[in-house]
Amino acid sequence: LVLSLAWLGPVLGDEQKDGEVVAEEEKEKEEDEVLSDEIKEEDNVLVLHEHNFARALSEHRLLLVEFYAPWCGHCQRLAPAFAQAAAELRNESIPAQLGKVDATAQTALANEFGITSYPTLKLFRDGNRTHPIAYTGRMDTKGIVRWMQRRAGPSATLLQDTDTADAFVNSQDLVVVGFFKDLGGKAAQAFYEVAADMVDMPFGVAEAVELFQAYGLSSDTVCLFKKFDDRQTDFPVDPEQGLDTAELTRLLRIHSLQLVMEFTNETSNQIFSAKIPHHMLLFLNKSSSEQLSLQDSFRAAAGAFRGEVLFVVVDVNGHGADVLPFFGMTPTDAPTLRLVKMENNRKYQMDQDVFSDTAIRTFVQAVLDGKVKPRLLSAEPPEDWDTRPVKVLVGKTFEQVAYDETKNVFIKFYAPWCSHCQAMAPAWEELAERYKDREDIVIAEMDATANELENITIHGFPTLHYFPAGPGRKMVEYKSTRDVETFSKFLENGGTLPVEESVVSK
Repeated sequence: LVLSLAWLGPVLGDEQKDGEVVAEEEKEKEEDEVLSDEIKEEDNVLVLHEHNFARALSEHRLLLVEFYAPWCGHCQRLAPAFAQAAAELRNESIPAQLGKVDATAQTALANEFGITSYPTLKLFRDGNRTHPIAYTGRMDTKGIVRWMQRRAGPSATLLQDTDTADAFVNSQDLVVVGFFKDLGGKAAQAFYEVAADMVDMPFGVAEAVELFQAYGLSSDTVCLFKKFDDRQTDFPVDPEQGLDTAELTRLLRIHSLQLVMEFTNETSNQIFSAKIPHHMLLFLNKSSSEQLSLQDSFRAAAGAFRGEVLFVVVDVNGHGADVLPFFGMTPTDAPTLRLVKMENNRKYQMDQDVFSDTAIRTFVQAVLDGKVKPRLLSAEPPEDWDTRPVKVLVGKTFEQVAYDETKNVFIKFYAPWCSHCQAMAPAWEELAERYKDREDIVIAEMDATANELENITIHGFPTLHYFPAGPGRKMVEYKSTRDVETFSKFLENGGTLPVEESVVSK
């Protein structure tokens, strides 16, 4: 408004003074609004800033706050789900409220609560400003509502007699019941915390003596009841150590999975969120009865490794078809077995596929003991891989180029689908063109989705590594600005940037 009035001033003549008065009044009004602790709403979500945040905490026992950035794509996708969750919580009369803070504008709040990524969701309970609870649920309407419901009411249903307990245990495929002789004790309180976090399964709690007897228990125990595999799995509470929430959560996650999972659209999230360090995969064609029968020995081998290795069946003509390129496979390779170490995506294969339970157990144990080398993917080198300015490396040619003691080698590890890699490609080509006549410098690239290296794991794209000439197999990761001039300074300075240039790119 002020800018508009300034631009129109010469035309308005005597009206300029009135315009200035209006502009000043508007400015004062805006300042009053900013400084006020009034709380406005947008789509049932409280709009919070540093001047009304304390008031919001005092008025709402449970306040879930989203710290967002207006330009963040993840935040933009979450916004409608967040608003819908706020409406549903209000309609169900749940004493919980949702709010949002533009963390790029409200930097004091962002700094106070350590916001470093977007969106970040934090729960403030009973006005406690110093110890907010990190949101751990799914980033969708249903996930937010269920997570807040667990914190608004009792996180576990009280089971008072055998009839209600039996009905609860049989109500779903998977339920958790904590049996505690003192529901006010530390172990029970820790159980309630776990129940509040694990919103994807129902929790019950019991202290009646008759219920301990009905389920064959004599001391505090957490029981997982399933309608598959073992009917009842018991996790006794250590009388000295008490109940460790992280360990109980881990055990429940592991044992809530079927002994052998099938990889589908519905189970993929469970499989990857279970945080089991190794996955043993049986690739088969489900339309073949002969291949389907291999599941029996696969299941027989699985029990010995529960919690350490997750056994998964992958239909090469179903949902599993999408993961075949990751293993360098096609549907015709089925049936076959692979073990994946999740920490670094290393893949292991038997010398020959033997499907007996004994052979599978022996192979898995050998991998766990470090006696088997990983099977590394490598594409075939293109015929012209070293004729263009940017040399094209594959797994088979990497060693001879990267560790050539007479060359300084700068390598871009990329993924074909990565937009950041695509945006950087012209600069990389220009850099290679600039140094194509330098005998001591090699500019190269490698598709890290089709090629794997034994001692280098690529976690993001693009990743840039510099391998200096000389002995010692040294490697330097480049972490600065991705433009030709900065690349050049890095190369000319022997694999480091001058001090003033070494700021990490935002």
